[in-house]
Amino acid sequence: MSAPAEYPRQPLQKEDWRLTVAPMMDWTDRHCRYFHRLLSPHARLYTEMVTSAALVRGQQLRLLEHSQQEHPVALQLGGSEPTELAVAARYGADAGYDEINLNVGCPSDRVQSGRFGACLMREPALVGDCVKAMRDAVDVQVTVKCRIGVDDQDDYADLQHFTETMLGAGVEVLVVHARKAWLQGLSPKENREIPPLDYQRVYRLKREFPELVVVINGGITTVEQVRDHLAQVDGVMLGRAAYHDPYVLARVEAELYGEPLPTREDVLLRLRPYIEAELARGTSLKHISRHLLGLYQGEPGARGFRRRLSEGAQLPGAGWPLLEQAVAQPRVAA
Repeated sequence: MSAPAEYPRQPLQKEDWRLTVAPMMDWTDRHCRYFHRLLSPHARLYTEMVTSAALVRGQQLRLLEHSQQEHPVALQLGGSEPTELAVAARYGADAGYDEINLNVGCPSDRVQSGRFGACLMREPALVGDCVKAMRDAVDVQVTVKCRIGVDDQDDYADLQHFTETMLGAGVEVLVVHARKAWLQGLSPKENREIPPLDYQRVYRLKREFPELVVVINGGITTVEQVRDHLAQVDGVMLGRAAYHDPYVLARVEAELYGEPLPTREDVLLRLRPYIEAELARGTSLKHISRHLLGLYQGEPGARGFRRRLSEGAQLPGAGWPLLEQAVAQPRVAA
């Protein structure tokens, strides 16, 4: 089966951000994004966070590799030095990314030590300088992903001030994870689960800044939740749900855009040309198949599918025949 059609860049429209898939470290690599694109032709996809230092000082331009079929796709950058971020953003735009997103939400120790991520919410003026430098360097959208607060800086007024500063720097799209971040005492995993969700704060932000495209993120797992949030904000960003139960992307796509719901088998068959091309260039199947393990989440035989695929992909010479076997596996009751 032929690869999906290309998705040309379009002017800014609010509906462009109705459905997005979060940048997730170690997960949303180019293989994952290609798979997600087959499930959702319209979703805006995001790379894993790439540090500006890795691109500019490390010259690791291989980190920008992606398929034309991924569009619309955004590059997420981490950093806090305006000049360096501007150069990194230019690399991303030259590589063809449709959007450059600045990470102001990651709470990990490594990110804090580099003075970027969630700790930057304490320095909105610096973030504004970074955004302005990036906007001056590229023609594509420069957006920001942040939290609703950080540590004891947790009043709505703080988020309001941060947002006003972003608007002043020219930001048109703000992705808001509806949890605050604790920079001390909680791991990144705990920061995704322990701080309570406060969707109402994000809704209020949209009401008070109607000119801003507001995308909500955090704890969203179902089509019904997506529909409810879209009554209040412009877009929804799915994170772990899109990875652990990727078929939810097809369900949301059908709900929002009226696309026919593909079978899981059809999605895998459509992935075949990509897998075979990657195997031919020396990619190991395990690097692709690890992103497919949740495709049959909640279906009979899902456990057998995951086991067959995860174990078989480790073997030398693993290729498409393993996928054919795994496609048949879910039809057998668990």
